[in-house]
Amino acid sequence: MDDDNKERDFHHPYEPYDIQKEFMNAVYDCLENGKVGIFESPTGTGKSLSLICGSLTWLRDHKRQKFEEGLVTETADGDEPSWVLENARKQKRQAALTRRQELESRIAKIKEKERRMKERYQNGEPELKRRKVAADQKKEEEADEARFVLGDYESDEEAATSSRQGKFDELGLSAETQALMEELGYTAKPKKEPEEELIDEIKIFFCSRTHSQLAQFASEMRRVRMPPSITPEPGPGADDPSSLVEEVKQITLGSRKNLCINPKVNKLASATWINEKCLELQQPSTSSDCKCPYMPTKQTAALVNEFRDHALAKIRDIEDLGALGKRLGICPYYASRPATKHCEVVTLPYPLLLQKSAREALDLSLKDHVVIIDEAHNLMDAIAGIYSVSVTLAQVQEARSQLTVYLHKFRNKLKGKNRVYVAQTVRILDSIIAYLQATQMDAKRTDGVVDMGALMSGKGVDQINLLKLTRYIQDSRLARKVDGYTTYAEQSRAEHQAQQRNLLPTRRSAQSVPVLTHVQGFLLSLMNPTAEGRFFYSKDGSDITLKYLLLDPTFHFKDIVEDARAVVLAGGTMSPMSDYERHLLPYLDPSKIMTLSCGHVIPASSLLAVPVVKAFSGTEFDFTFEKRKSETMMIDLGHAILRFTQRVPDGVVVFFPSYSYLDTCIEAWKRLRTGSHENASSFWDSLVTVKPVFLEQRSQQPPVSTNSTVWGAAVDSVLSAYSDAVASGKGRGALLFAVIGGSLSEGINFSDALGRGVVVVGLPFPNPHSAEWKAKTQYISAKAIGSGQDGKAAAREFYENACMRAVNQCVGRAIRHRGDYAAILMLDSRYASPRIQAKLPKWIRGSLANAAGVQAVENQLDEFFAGKP
Repeated sequence: MDDDNKERDFHHPYEPYDIQKEFMNAVYDCLENGKVGIFESPTGTGKSLSLICGSLTWLRDHKRQKFEEGLVTETADGDEPSWVLENARKQKRQAALTRRQELESRIAKIKEKERRMKERYQNGEPELKRRKVAADQKKEEEADEARFVLGDYESDEEAATSSRQGKFDELGLSAETQALMEELGYTAKPKKEPEEELIDEIKIFFCSRTHSQLAQFASEMRRVRMPPSITPEPGPGADDPSSLVEEVKQITLGSRKNLCINPKVNKLASATWINEKCLELQQPSTSSDCKCPYMPTKQTAALVNEFRDHALAKIRDIEDLGALGKRLGICPYYASRPATKHCEVVTLPYPLLLQKSAREALDLSLKDHVVIIDEAHNLMDAIAGIYSVSVTLAQVQEARSQLTVYLHKFRNKLKGKNRVYVAQTVRILDSIIAYLQATQMDAKRTDGVVDMGALMSGKGVDQINLLKLTRYIQDSRLARKVDGYTTYAEQSRAEHQAQQRNLLPTRRSAQSVPVLTHVQGFLLSLMNPTAEGRFFYSKDGSDITLKYLLLDPTFHFKDIVEDARAVVLAGGTMSPMSDYERHLLPYLDPSKIMTLSCGHVIPASSLLAVPVVKAFSGTEFDFTFEKRKSETMMIDLGHAILRFTQRVPDGVVVFFPSYSYLDTCIEAWKRLRTGSHENASSFWDSLVTVKPVFLEQRSQQPPVSTNSTVWGAAVDSVLSAYSDAVASGKGRGALLFAVIGGSLSEGINFSDALGRGVVVVGLPFPNPHSAEWKAKTQYISAKAIGSGQDGKAAAREFYENACMRAVNQCVGRAIRHRGDYAAILMLDSRYASPRIQAKLPKWIRGSLANAAGVQAVENQLDEFFAGKP
């Protein structure tokens, strides 16, 4: 690192550690040089603040530099005297400062207004009258059948023309009428007054998995004080403290489900229903009395600007924006969009950034902006999840049934292409149902790759143009109409039956996802390129699932990388990093990719990391799928966990490779005894005697306590119970059994006494014989061979990396801050392999002890905890 980098002031609110300085410099250099950075900094090392300070420092420096360069460029031409050019530069600088001061002045007034409102509220004064909205609407939507009829749909060529011609302006004039009036010299509508063009200045798009993580990021950003991007000329007022700091302009974007404030819409059960209902209320056919009263209009433009100023007045999370929209009586989902033009930082969750259709819906352009993705260790899985879809046989059959009822009801009202396309949809559903039923009858295989020829072999399906059909399904809103009518018909029938019996009608609970809408998502996947994904079937009990799985996330992330100036992928455990370079960014020149794996802030003496390769009996630990369920292996594992929990104070978390293996071990430990003598207790009773035991389970039932054990507890409940046991145990602590890749293996903070010991049992390799993993490894292998590499080695590397990424998430749960300490024990002889150890994070590798047996590790634990508080 050069001397200039060491001297950078990142305006960190605290004295940064050396690894934080290294991390911030790496972020700065990545953004400055327009690269893709893959950065790993362990949780507890201030990663979020380092990302914020590194990126914002670069942003302000970059804007300042571009502004100064612009001054020089614009005044360099011509023969004017130097004093004239200098005066022109000063005027331009002053004009820019004035614009900034005007915005800051508006924001200052907003802050003062909010402060006064808060004081009035605290003093018990009545709340100010809110904007009167159309809550007193005179009419509800008509609950009749007519609103479920499909609109006329012409042929595709006609539809393309009609879509351009059939639009009406604000005065209700059609496109044809507008054109005619213009020809005759009349102005059909008043011309818009010229508006000031807003420059979409370079900004940072910060993305994380959930809004709760974005809220934490916003909280960290409030700590940072940054100098302005435009500095005033030396002179009176230049040293004013207000001119030395400029507040960061930030806004959070969310979905309608997060931000909708219309009580008649946001009460709907699913995001799909909320989206559909919102769009329905905006249709020209919707009467003005039924339109959403919170939707921004020309008449409420001033309110949108007030929302913008309030939103920028301070750093807010998604809940703050929702509350602000309610207070002002304006939709925060739509009102937040124009505010992005004034922002330096836009925070948003994974789906809104990674899905192209979502970016387009929000009118977001990433062109020449900076993209930072936090918690990026599961980025490839997230992209695959967004673009993958599955349906069950039961869902397809229900969709077919609903469509049949709908078609029978409105047969005489469906004209032209509507009747043709609805019939084609029925044919495809019949073909899918027939394929799944035939596959379900074959008892030989539980899963496999779908034969697309067989899937689409139904009568007349080969004559269907899928492109036109899927376009029709989207444009006609067929799924919404059918599902809406189904709900309406069932509710009407229930109300009629209740009236006959003189009972109160019971309203049918809305489905989590409209069935035909969900099936529609699968039909759209039929149009996906075969090169990047596969279709699979899998049987589960009495049902069978058909799914499309995206195998290659490269294409869907490539447009983000190509548009953005720079991209940073950051996480606490990004190792192994090779997957990102080979399977997400293979088209990039290696010189365009930066990688960094930081150490930890803790001293080496605060971490004991040991591969435990031998049991107390001397047998090698082998938790491969074929051997881990042997009684001998489960006895050895029980002895090891019992001995370790006796030597580790406070809380111990043990991660198992799967839920089924955890269940198998518990069942065996309740049966098997710790010794051969008659009075020997079972392994389970021995464990409960040492520490109370808590379990993570798949079910989300309320916790039930039995013999110091919490069964079937929801995540928050079991964590709370476990934490209480550790806090009140007076050193005895507690034992928590969790699952690698489960709800407790990621994003959970087992700091201090909650995680003095973390034990990882085995390596959670995916089932290599499943159809999906076979397809994945075959795809990786073929792709490697196509580029002249060893296909078998590439597939093995990908397979191992998937496993170790899950392990690294687990071991990262323990050390959460500089003063923390913990022992990390990895039970399996394979952890002694250099190949596996090389895939551990740098901070673990740096403290990794030699592989040892249980008895030697017992001594190491005694020594490690002997000098700890």
